[in-house]
Amino acid sequence: MILGMVMMMSFGLIDTFFVSLLGTDQLAAISFTFPVTFTVISLNIGLGIGTSAIIGKLQGSGEIKASQQHATGALTLSFLLVGILAVFGFVFIEPVFHLLNATDNLMPYIHDYMGIWYASSVFLALPMVGNSVLRACGDTRTPSIIMAAGGGLNALLDPLFIFGLGPIPAMGIQGAALATFIAWFVGASWILYLLAVQRKLILPRLLTMPEMKESSRDILRIGLPAAGANMLTPVAGGVMTAVVAGYGAEAVAAWGVGNRLESIASIVILALSMTLPPFISQNVGANNYRRVIDAYKITLKFILFWQLAVFLLMFLLSSWIAAAFAKEQEVAELITLFLMIVPLGYGMQGVIILTNSSLNAMHRPMSALVLSVIRLFVFFVPVSVAGSLLFDLKGLFWGTVVANVCMASVSFIVFRRALAQQKYEEDVKA
Repeated sequence: MILGMVMMMSFGLIDTFFVSLLGTDQLAAISFTFPVTFTVISLNIGLGIGTSAIIGKLQGSGEIKASQQHATGALTLSFLLVGILAVFGFVFIEPVFHLLNATDNLMPYIHDYMGIWYASSVFLALPMVGNSVLRACGDTRTPSIIMAAGGGLNALLDPLFIFGLGPIPAMGIQGAALATFIAWFVGASWILYLLAVQRKLILPRLLTMPEMKESSRDILRIGLPAAGANMLTPVAGGVMTAVVAGYGAEAVAAWGVGNRLESIASIVILALSMTLPPFISQNVGANNYRRVIDAYKITLKFILFWQLAVFLLMFLLSSWIAAAFAKEQEVAELITLFLMIVPLGYGMQGVIILTNSSLNAMHRPMSALVLSVIRLFVFFVPVSVAGSLLFDLKGLFWGTVVANVCMASVSFIVFRRALAQQKYEEDVKA
């Protein structure tokens, strides 16, 4: 899981690195795109969660034909929904990014990048949801290989298209989007071949309308709350980007780099958020609540110590990391400041993420959604904005740490209560 997620996140980090070599304006432009691109990715994540839950249950009960139908429906649904979202996003590029406080001088770069990115997003949907089908059928190795290949291809094509070589012209920030498009197209073709031809996990045809309605209903019942929870993150991220934009393009560039590095720094958290839930689901089903609470506590203790070590490493290497991503001294200094403060809260952020995924595993997606709302719009945004008003950008960075500490405490209490309620409900049924 760690390998697959590293490769998935490498797309954005590699793009950010090569675009940073073009200059601060280009780096600021791609930083403005993060909340928007993550909104589309969040939709895919939610659909993947719903797909995995449905397919896993059908495979386990031996309902292979129903599994094939729902897998086909999941891929079709993701293609359609992401396609619709991409069309709206393309049409409203300027209004959306003006709301994020993007300045007029950055808008041409944003147009160059997002025009191609939106076209490629439908090809991202297929491997993300297709990989969920493979994992639900017990194969975690192949999805990692597919994502690793995509990340490697993206890394090879980025410098080629961004800076040009021989007959290939230098396309700048547009080249980064084109490299991503090709990598995702290859991944989509690969996963469709595996599912339809090699593994026969999907039907070799389009679904009828009744079949599509049935599959969509089952997947969206779980996937929509999960997608909603994930899509709140880029909404809050957009608000925060707009706040940071008040400090100039250099601050936005540093904020964007910091957020990309956060994805890599939190890779173990995200991998555990996909491996802990099946364990919890199985033990809840077996009424073995002692193992559930033990696993939850052990995982949280581990992640707190792990992320503390990650923070210390980033703190010590902050100036070198900043130098790798910034050509201007002011941007480098702001990246260094980010890395010396914000990662201190990653451990507590891990508690929040793992609690939400555990609640989904207990079939309480609405509880996870409510916690996401509280996390982002009661703690993260208000506390960070208050910190910025009192102590400028440094206060905003410390605000994110304080918000994570407060929310982690709330999440732990909610999980204990939810588990006690689950146990009580099962006892009543018995």
